[in-house]
Amino acid sequence: MKNLLSLTYTKLTPSIFNNHLLDFFDYLLLQRCFTLQQTHQIHTQLILTTAHHSSFLSARLIATYDRFSSISAARKVFATTPVESLQNILLWNSIIRANVSHGYYQYAFQLYVKMRKFGFLPDGFTFPLIIKSCSCIEDISLCKIVHCHVLQLGFRNNLHVVNELVGMYGKVRRMEDACNVFDGMVVRNVLSWNTMVSSYAFNFDSVGAIRIFKRMELEGLKPNYVTWTSLLSSHARCGLYDETMEFFKLTRTRGIEISAEAIAVVLSVCADMDRVQWGKEIHGYVIKGGYEDYLFVKNTLIGTYGKKREHLCDAHKIFSDIKNKNLVSWNALISSYAESGLCDEAYEVFLQLEKSNGGSSRRPNVISWSAVISGFASKGCFEQSLELFRRMQLAKVMANCVTISSVLSVCSELAALNSGRELHAYAIRNLMDANILVGNGLINMYMKCGVFKEGHLVFDNIKNRDIISWNSLIGGYGMHGLGENALRTFDQMIKSGMRPDNITFVAVLSACSHAGLVAAGCNIFDRMVTEFKIEPNVEHYACMVDLLGRAGLLQEASDIVRNMPIEPNECVWGALLNSCRMYRNTDVVEELASQILGLKSEITGSFMLLSNIYSANGRWEDSARVRVSAKNKGFKKIPGQSWIEVRKKVYTFTAGNVVHLEQGEIYAILDELALQMASVNYNINSCFDQQCIYDQSELLLVAN
Repeated sequence: MKNLLSLTYTKLTPSIFNNHLLDFFDYLLLQRCFTLQQTHQIHTQLILTTAHHSSFLSARLIATYDRFSSISAARKVFATTPVESLQNILLWNSIIRANVSHGYYQYAFQLYVKMRKFGFLPDGFTFPLIIKSCSCIEDISLCKIVHCHVLQLGFRNNLHVVNELVGMYGKVRRMEDACNVFDGMVVRNVLSWNTMVSSYAFNFDSVGAIRIFKRMELEGLKPNYVTWTSLLSSHARCGLYDETMEFFKLTRTRGIEISAEAIAVVLSVCADMDRVQWGKEIHGYVIKGGYEDYLFVKNTLIGTYGKKREHLCDAHKIFSDIKNKNLVSWNALISSYAESGLCDEAYEVFLQLEKSNGGSSRRPNVISWSAVISGFASKGCFEQSLELFRRMQLAKVMANCVTISSVLSVCSELAALNSGRELHAYAIRNLMDANILVGNGLINMYMKCGVFKEGHLVFDNIKNRDIISWNSLIGGYGMHGLGENALRTFDQMIKSGMRPDNITFVAVLSACSHAGLVAAGCNIFDRMVTEFKIEPNVEHYACMVDLLGRAGLLQEASDIVRNMPIEPNECVWGALLNSCRMYRNTDVVEELASQILGLKSEITGSFMLLSNIYSANGRWEDSARVRVSAKNKGFKKIPGQSWIEVRKKVYTFTAGNVVHLEQGEIYAILDELALQMASVNYNINSCFDQQCIYDQSELLLVAN
């Protein structure tokens, strides 16, 4: 290439060839550029020979820089082009196209405005680029202005331009305008129809998609594989999975060519439906049809198999067989392990990604980090989750709304208020506080930490509250015993027009239970069935048993358990058993013992509670029998823990652990507290049952 450059510019001079011929040779050289460095060399020669004054060559140079993703160099070429050379529309189209191809839509539109101010009119190549920019900017007023320009300059019958207009209105969710443009077209091609079907798909309108599809057939046009792919996508996006699979079968029956994109859509549907067996059948079709060369199809297969824990080995095998893995491949496998609760395996794959030599294009991105962070959070490994988030920040990876939401859930579980406030500030700085996912996470964190004023302030600032926003507020009040506040919030929710769901009623009933609001709780339960037509599930019954049992109404609580239309689970039996413990009712305990011992659940709480009740009444043999039964079933009690942060230091207390540096001081103050409580006739037994003395010892650190 270097020799070619020197030959051209030493042998070919303006005295031998005219300028047009030189432009032609320069054009050929630019076409033969294989690297950015070669482009820079030619650019230098053009400046030295003043050939860069040619608008034709400047446009070609911009296109070449665009090909090598050097948008800054392309802009410099345009900026240094003499004013007289700007008369060529080709030059304007080249710089606009370069900016659009790299996602600089606002800049591209500014160039369009500048071009119009110079008095230059757009052509059939300019308008599609500007229309695409408007759709990506998502500014309705700009879309309308450009549409007017199209009509004023006589491009209403330009098929390429009008097709772009249809797509533009679809992307800005103005399907009525898209239909008006489409219906006003004198001539339509298959692309016009496909744009309409894909626009309906983008707007989650499967009915509109199937309507335009049938209309297309009625007008004598045969839908191609793009049309069918858009139709499949529209139904998949609307959650109509059975219909999507039926349409896929119809395409195969009719012998229509199936695109790789359609395969990916159907595989994602199999994953969402938890139909891995269907996914296996589609996998066979992928192999037979030669779709294995498409990387995005293999990536989708990883996600499909990764939905089921027992098929994770198949997902890993597909991943291992991919020669040129991209970041999506890695993220698909990491997410599969994380969502299955296999945090260690997800983290191991994540570390492999970090160590891989894929350059910047294959370093862990926000999706990779978010997957492992949320995986550890959902498994209860909160400290590891927070540590990963700190590492993510050190790696200078910008968190997204999903990441912030996951870490906020960790802060709420740890009651780490300071960390939660730092995340709140981070969300505000990065303009994420308006996101509903982040907003709900903040409400949940503040309410669980007992900072009700700030939690309610976040709630009030959310414009489009959803059911999770209300449930977080109600649940937060309930867990802190503020039943009246929870009930008021519930009434406000109903008045606002938001319909409560199952979780709402669990939160309200639980709030009534903790606050001792028996009449209000019974009324809420009745309204759930009669007014809102929600069938009670086992959690609702557990709340009612707990509500009545805490109030000493053990007979009523027992009647609910006996008359339940569904099988009671460990939560229901545990709630009733706990009430018996509180009121020392051993008669009901005897009735419950056989039910507790027959439980197949791996939750050990009811077993330990029953054993402790027997111990408290001196029935040591019965207590030992229950513990032996739990041991024979392979149950292992996880020690209870509590922790508190004082002066930026976290103190952890574990049930049964009698080793503590300040043990003597802790017990001395506890004895003093016990005496004070006894002096006012407070029942201290309810506090010190079940070896919860170390939970109470948190008070000492706060006092100090």
